[in-house]
Amino acid sequence: MRRITRIATVGIASAALALSATACGGKKSSDASASPSESGQKSAAIAYDIGGRGDQSFNDAAYAGLKKAETDLKIKGAEAEPTDGEGEADKVQRLTELARKGNNPVIGVGFAYAPAIKKVAPKFPDTTFGIIDDTSVTGANIANLVFNEEQGSYLAGVAAAKASKTGTVGFIGGVEVPLIKKFEAGFTQGVKDTNPNAKVLSAYLTQPPNFDGFAKPDLGKAAAQGQLDAGGADVIYAAAGLAGSGAIEAASAKGKWAIGVDSDQYNQAGLAKYKDSILTSVTKDVSDSVFNLIKSVEDGKPTTGEIRYGLDKDGVGLADSNPKYKEMTDVIAAVEKAKADIIAKKITVKTAP
Repeated sequence: MRRITRIATVGIASAALALSATACGGKKSSDASASPSESGQKSAAIAYDIGGRGDQSFNDAAYAGLKKAETDLKIKGAEAEPTDGEGEADKVQRLTELARKGNNPVIGVGFAYAPAIKKVAPKFPDTTFGIIDDTSVTGANIANLVFNEEQGSYLAGVAAAKASKTGTVGFIGGVEVPLIKKFEAGFTQGVKDTNPNAKVLSAYLTQPPNFDGFAKPDLGKAAAQGQLDAGGADVIYAAAGLAGSGAIEAASAKGKWAIGVDSDQYNQAGLAKYKDSILTSVTKDVSDSVFNLIKSVEDGKPTTGEIRYGLDKDGVGLADSNPKYKEMTDVIAAVEKAKADIIAKKITVKTAP
């Protein structure tokens, strides 16, 4: 049976989190006292970002990569959850424990792990450390798994502008950090290139060091309601992790469109109630990035340095799972043209608003 080691659990008191609890129901815990290496079976670990597994988005995409590795590579998988309001020392301890137990690679899901990996990686030179969404920390045993989020967001902007009937669309960022500004920049550029007269409403849920904007659905819901009611938006794109589920809920309640992020949120079980309102999702192939790094270690050729995923490698993209989206032939045609132009470098997408 698959063995998953869990280090800590995150508690988020929000009624909206009930939808992700459904998706989390299949998680299993086991005694962490024995190291995976003691059984002789190889193991890999991921340490989750804010919101943890069950966010229907970023963390769940990373988990999908670990699960695929368990199935295809016959390894053991270890997971470590964040704690509410944790500091750098907590992340250092988490990564250290995962490495000491013999997991290889150890992957930090999110840029917040950069300072911790910088401290821990040199102490375990024979262990490969991966970090998603960060290039600031480098080393001989560090793999930087990064994405051209602005490119996928540009396509979302094209789709939003074409689908909007009011000419006003909304962007909601979880926390105002450079990474999320890439989403905003690409989305806004895509909207404006498609309809110069369109209006883009932008809002951020929290400012660092407060990262609740990635974790609390009620914040996303309130921001979306404001854009829908007062702003007149009829398409909402939220790059906010678990908080984005609240924005999707708000759009659904008003009969408006939502655009998901990181995972194909139309197919997320925890969002099934709102799926008909999810026009499309900007996808990041976090799953494959995790699987590929684990496989490189299993093959004895660990990948390190910057590993970038863009439109040209289908590392980012736009999901077409919603049948209603597939019926919008004019939207699909515009998105496909924009994708081709970006790959051909006819369009350069901005990385900052």
